[in-house]
Amino acid sequence: MSSAPLPSDEYARLMDLAHYEVLDTPREEAFDRITRLAARLLNTPVAVINFVDQFRQWGKSATGLGDTTAPRTDSFCAWTILQDVPLVIEDTGADSRFRHNPMVTGAPHIHMYAGAPLKTPAGHNIGTLCVTDDRPHPLSEEDQRALQDLADLVVSELELRAQNLRLSRELEAETRRRQDMQHTLDQARTLEGVSSLMDLDLEPEEVTLAASALLGEALPVDYMGLLLFEEDDLEIKVAYLHPRLPPSALALSDRTQAPLWPASVTRTLRSITAPVYLDDYATHPGALPAFVAGGVKQIAWLPLGLRGGVTTLLMAVRLQDHPVAQWRGSDRSLLEAAGRSVRSSLDRHSVVQTAQQEARRDVLTGLLNRRAFEEDLARWEGGVKRFTLALMDLDGLKTVNDLEGHEQGDKMLRVFASALGAALGSGASAYRLGGDEFVVLGELEEETLLEAVDTAVLAGQQVAQLRGASVGFVQGGEAQGQALVALADKRMYGVKRRRKALRAEPEDVRR
Repeated sequence: MSSAPLPSDEYARLMDLAHYEVLDTPREEAFDRITRLAARLLNTPVAVINFVDQFRQWGKSATGLGDTTAPRTDSFCAWTILQDVPLVIEDTGADSRFRHNPMVTGAPHIHMYAGAPLKTPAGHNIGTLCVTDDRPHPLSEEDQRALQDLADLVVSELELRAQNLRLSRELEAETRRRQDMQHTLDQARTLEGVSSLMDLDLEPEEVTLAASALLGEALPVDYMGLLLFEEDDLEIKVAYLHPRLPPSALALSDRTQAPLWPASVTRTLRSITAPVYLDDYATHPGALPAFVAGGVKQIAWLPLGLRGGVTTLLMAVRLQDHPVAQWRGSDRSLLEAAGRSVRSSLDRHSVVQTAQQEARRDVLTGLLNRRAFEEDLARWEGGVKRFTLALMDLDGLKTVNDLEGHEQGDKMLRVFASALGAALGSGASAYRLGGDEFVVLGELEEETLLEAVDTAVLAGQQVAQLRGASVGFVQGGEAQGQALVALADKRMYGVKRRRKALRAEPEDVRR
């Protein structure tokens, strides 16, 4: 007797067999039905579904036999998986491969063997559907085709079984998820409320305050605050105070305590990147005495990130007599989820704010642009403060572009714009409407503006031959919207004409 050689794809074949997770599993009616049908159709006493493992053959279903497990060295099916068509041995005693096989010389005394390979969709033969008889039993070609058809049905059942296993696991996982969701339903509702708040256009303090009001219903805390670190400065913003908070604990929100914080544990945590929880604040070497005296027992810090040079921390506090003695897993989950929502909102707010600022900026000069001017003019006109609008046009930009090139002209515009913005200070804003046209809007006197324009012109003349700037003034209330701009434009062109006329006069006439 000789053992079957290993298939060339043995490793992949074994992996494919393992994929079905069928070895050493109980009998199943779907497979028993096929072996019964095979025995009946082919009129054999035995029909078996065998899988060929690394060192054994293992039977999933058998009709006419009990356990069909056998060493792979004795397996007929180990020979069958070497080919893609049924293997038929009509007389095992006449075949040198099986003449001395213990299943031929002993029970079940196989005389005839016919096996069809179980070929998976991946192309590997992982086992067989086989029939045997202990007496001569020739099989026709039609019988062999029927055996292969039934073997293909076995593979279909294996595929269905594997799919059902996957679905069952997914269902189990979904059931566990639903149980977890049920367990944290109150927290989920709270977080849903917090998430809804994040869609509102609120400032960071307002977001935290509103979120804390919801958190207070599901997560009992005595205090929640926002710590804002900017370089060496600390600002404390109260987000939530429980009504039961005693006066002695108000140090939490006392801004006069801020100078004492650099030595405290809170100050040292300004650069944390993950939540930190203390269940016994008083025992921490950096604990702030004022906090300890106020009865602080538990503190949680949640980093909200660094934006615009400001590091933000959310701080939740429980006092000594709080009914919850420590930060529980559910507390942490809720706080961290809420922290992520708030952090996401702050990030979105920062991105939107940056995008809005960029949309209001002139790309070339960095000044505010026409869109910003129209928005700000509407705000000024809707307010009660008096304002001045000054429209100006640079004299000589076209000549600079023609003689020195547009690159030099652009450089001159940038220098002029930078000097104008610096000279104006905080009382007014400068805008570039396009080309060589600028406008200034705000609370300022004409003389002050003209001095700022002269300063900007002198700066521009250091770069190129800028002749000057013509300026037209209007006061808020003389007209509205574009009519006010048109009036300033009219006055500006009047100035430009006069300046041009003066330049055209002979020098002795001007004297």
